[in-house]
Amino acid sequence: MMHKNGVGKNNLELVPTCQDCINNGATIFRHLSDEELRDLDQVKGCTIVKRGTVLYQEGNRINGFYCVGRGIVKIFKTGVEGKEMIIRFAQSGDIFGYRSIISGENACSSAMVIEEAVLCHIPADFLLKTVNTNQAFSREIMNLACRELGDANNFITDIAQKTVRERLAEIILYLHNEFGVDADEYLKISLTREEIANMIGTATESVIRLLSEFKTDQLISLNGRKIKILDYASLKRIGNVFS
Repeated sequence: MMHKNGVGKNNLELVPTCQDCINNGATIFRHLSDEELRDLDQVKGCTIVKRGTVLYQEGNRINGFYCVGRGIVKIFKTGVEGKEMIIRFAQSGDIFGYRSIISGENACSSAMVIEEAVLCHIPADFLLKTVNTNQAFSREIMNLACRELGDANNFITDIAQKTVRERLAEIILYLHNEFGVDADEYLKISLTREEIANMIGTATESVIRLLSEFKTDQLISLNGRKIKILDYASLKRIGNVFS
């Protein structure tokens, strides 16, 4: 059981087992042998982390990577005048921070919790040892890195070729597909207008104006930070999303 480092007895029910993470999509760990899973159990630490906690910052030397048991973490880079550019989100079953360990470089991005999370920290030594001794695990790590690189390339293309209106429509659809909706059909992830702006590379004021336009056009409904899609097909047309 993953219940070390900061998780009190009253919170043990919130802490996932490794099998829980595998069932929730952490496919990277399905390639571990029973012995490797036992070793992982011995070296990892699990903590409940509050919203707003910065886990590491760009340029830091990090000594391990993270697996998300519950919650959401944003991965971002800091640009001119300290403006954030959100690269991706990590949620249940996802890992992050591993590329800097494999490359032997300082962190190339920053990570912040945006929804209270249960995070397991896995030491760098375990990752490097397992990559060297488990071919299936190593291939999965390589595939994951390639998928993230592909997503980054698509993002760069969107920034270069799409208007802000198109990018906002596409991001709303992405959030819908990635996180799903609650019982009232609002997106499960709740982002500030600034965070949305940081995802599409524009000013917060532009996002506020465009969301208001989308609402007026009855494409979406707004309730504070919450967004509900009312016209999925029209948003796909606006965002030039064909899949």
